[in-house]
Amino acid sequence: MTSSRAERVRPGHRDRVGESPLWHAAERALYWVDIEARAIRRLIGGELQSWTLPERVACLALHADGGLVAALETRIVHAALGLDGAFTLATLATARHERPDMRFNDGRCDRTGRFWVGTMVRDMAANVAAGRMHRLDAEVLHELPIARMYTPNGLAFDPDGRGVWWSDSHPLSQCIWHAPLAEDGTVGPHRLVADLHDQPGRPDGAAIDVDGGYWICANDGGRVLRFTPDGRVDRVLEVPVSKPSMCSFGGDALDTLYVTSIQPANPQGDDIALAGEVFALRPGTQGLAETPFQPPR
Repeated sequence: MTSSRAERVRPGHRDRVGESPLWHAAERALYWVDIEARAIRRLIGGELQSWTLPERVACLALHADGGLVAALETRIVHAALGLDGAFTLATLATARHERPDMRFNDGRCDRTGRFWVGTMVRDMAANVAAGRMHRLDAEVLHELPIARMYTPNGLAFDPDGRGVWWSDSHPLSQCIWHAPLAEDGTVGPHRLVADLHDQPGRPDGAAIDVDGGYWICANDGGRVLRFTPDGRVDRVLEVPVSKPSMCSFGGDALDTLYVTSIQPANPQGDDIALAGEVFALRPGTQGLAETPFQPPR
């Protein structure tokens, strides 16, 4: 086990529910969201910009034509961000939630540019396993034949694109799975990689490194875990807050692991001053560039 000191990316800026860090190499910018603030954030150098959207925004991906893909509560959009908080949103797909109290959650693109995203009941305390996994191919949103979950999370794709990881971060589940992935996006038989009931923290957002290691935030555990491709935890990195939410590789060499965080309802200790900030770790490895979403041509 090893550790790396976490650095504060923008000291003093705190989100309520920070999620979905995304490195934009062309801009040398870090994007992320604050779900409950309905905000997209962008940090270039030391300058922080924000855009407030009409709905909660859960996750982001790059778009091949510029701008971002953003999953909101009721739709997935192509977002073009302008100056002084201005934006335009073009709907790519509309949600087909089975309940009115649901929203999109964790998501990212696979190696071919298809956008994957989960759905969940907003109130986790309701303990309703209505969450599903979806895949947006060009402009067609498919519901995937994966068992219902409470809080789908932890989406990541193997370096060769032939496997997909995901998790369910709800306290009643706390599991991580992996499955083979065919070229057409078909998910093969999945295997249970880990049940984190015996570990500090619940599995949340995740990222993959160049060696196929799966880095996942342990929400409520104040840690980021690395699973080897065969399912062993071989590294643990500490963060100074209890609720790290999602991680992503970035920086010019993709050797920085950015970690967003959430403010707990009853903060204690370091959470009082630091929860909700974004942190940077140097894990001693590199990630892979995120594949932009590929629209129809």
